[in-house]
Formats: sequence, C-alpha cells, structure tokens
Amino acid sequence: MFNSYNDIRKWRENRMDSVSRDHFQLNAFHDQMIQHAFHLAKEKIEREQGPPPAPFAFYLMGSAGRFEQSIWSDQDHGIVFDGKQEHQHYFLKLGEEIREGLAAVGYERCEGNVMASNPLWCQSVEVLQTQISDWLREASWQKLRHFLIFFDSRVLIGDKGLLFQVKKQVFSILEEEPWLFSRLVENVNHVKKGVGIFGQLLPDYSGGKKGNFNLKQTVYFPYVNALRMLALLHHVSAPSTLSRFEAIRSIYPSVAAYEEDFHQLLQHRLQWRNEAESYENVHMLKVDQLPKKDKQQLKTSVRRGQKLYSIAKSIVKEEGWS
Repeated sequence: MFNSYNDIRKWRENRMDSVSRDHFQLNAFHDQMIQHAFHLAKEKIEREQGPPPAPFAFYLMGSAGRFEQSIWSDQDHGIVFDGKQEHQHYFLKLGEEIREGLAAVGYERCEGNVMASNPLWCQSVEVLQTQISDWLREASWQKLRHFLIFFDSRVLIGDKGLLFQVKKQVFSILEEEPWLFSRLVENVNHVKKGVGIFGQLLPDYSGGKKGNFNLKQTVYFPYVNALRMLALLHHVSAPSTLSRFEAIRSIYPSVAAYEEDFHQLLQHRLQWRNEAESYENVHMLKVDQLPKKDKQQLKTSVRRGQKLYSIAKSIVKEEGWS
C-alpha cells in the first residue's frame, strides 16, 4: 500500500483531522501507521540481511502500549525474540530502521532511548526475563522505572505469547516478594498538586512552560499509575487503563466509580489539545484561555484522579505489602 515513509506521513497529514476527535479512532489510526512503517522497515532489512533468524514480536510501550496516544506521540517500543543471543544483531538493525522510519512518519525519537534500537529493549525471551527479574530485585528508582515502562506493553506485530511469558514471570516474582509493591508505589508517588487551596488551577510558574498546565503529569498520570498498581496486584496483563478498569471493576466498586472520569478525560484531552502542532506541546495547556466550563472540568479531573490514586495506594498497601 505504501512505498515509502513519506507516503505514510502524507497519509497521516490527510487523515489525522478526521480521527483526531475520537480517542479510539485516533489510537487505531496510530496503530495502522506504526504497522505500515514497521513493514517497510522489515522489508528493507530483509533485502539487506535476509529473513528474521528467529520468531519475534514487536511491542509498544508508554502511551502507545496503553492505546492512549494523543495527536502527537514519541516512540516507545521494543523487540523480543525466541532465539539465540547472537540473533540480537539482526533485530537491532531492524530496530534502528524502525526508529528512523517512525521518525520520518512523524513520531519523535524517545529521549530516554526506549526503542528497539537499544540493546536494553531488544532481547531474547530468556535474557529479557532475566533482565526484568534483575530490575525488580535491584529495586533502584531507575530500574523500577524501566520495569514500569515495560509493564505498559502490548505486542503490535508478532507472537503475543513471547511478551506474555515475561509478564507471567513478573507476577510470580511479586507474589514471592510482595515488599516490592512498596518500592513500586514510591516510584510513582509524586503527584503534582494541580488545584490550589482556593480552588484555583496551578499551572507552571517558571521556565519555558510558564503559564502552561501539564495535562500528562498532573491530570493523566494519577489514573494511569493507580490502575497499573492494581493490575500488578491482580495479575492483569492488559496494558490499557480502560482494560485494567474493566478487569478489576467487580473487585473494587470504589475504583470502578472513576472509570467514566478517565474515559471523559481521554476525550477532553483531545478536545483541549486538538490544535497542537508538535509532540513538545501536545500535553501543555494554557489554562487562562479555557472557557469557564472547561476549567471546571479540568479541576474535577485533577481532584478525581488524585482521589483515585489515593484509593489505589491504600488498597495496594493493605493487600500487597502489609
């Protein structure tokens, strides 16, 4: 269908406006673009290096892994293969081409280098299992950050069972060493206040983002972090926040009450940032330009998200590591 990355980019430019107001249509479109870019990358590497030397899966992480991308997004992806470690060289080459192809399509390279071109995110199943186990047991802030990024993953192309093997091991480790839950909670425990004691919205007051309200850090992450913790507690491998809500809905009615809040937040996020022109500012919102109704909706989202996070934290503390 597409002969070049530039063809995909043009398709994006032509179609984006028609899907950008609906969360599910938008994320399905992102998946389609990434799939097309992947296939072009794979074809190029196969011409140069031959066919893949082992079965593999290309997986997404971050907002793409959670099926929660906004109009603009950066890259977060990896490759896991069922083969010898010597096969890594081939898949790293594939990862490099995927990275460059997605950049050409319009997905910025990940600043943290969470991409399949990085050996850390391009491993055999066996080595990845060992790596994840080491990250958990070391339990340093950075290693747990890597782990949490990995846990929000899903296979876009390839054998889904390869990734599930690794997640299954994760649940086993957490059952054996429940004290890890306390460290995982600490890792995501900082929540930006968002709303002041007088009910005013609190944008950033310094630096290049002065006057902007960070939707991702202040409003969106409390929901994501809360449901991720509960997913780990209940062995839910699905990465999307809405799927996690669905999986634990019957267990915690107090948590289920916030599902519609999150769904509305996903839609409002698109509405508020529909005109964003780059990944750099897609999460930044000028609150002084919002209508009164939207300001009230934003305050509600902040408060509800932080309340949900508090509830989830209490549940994990009671059931996870106490």
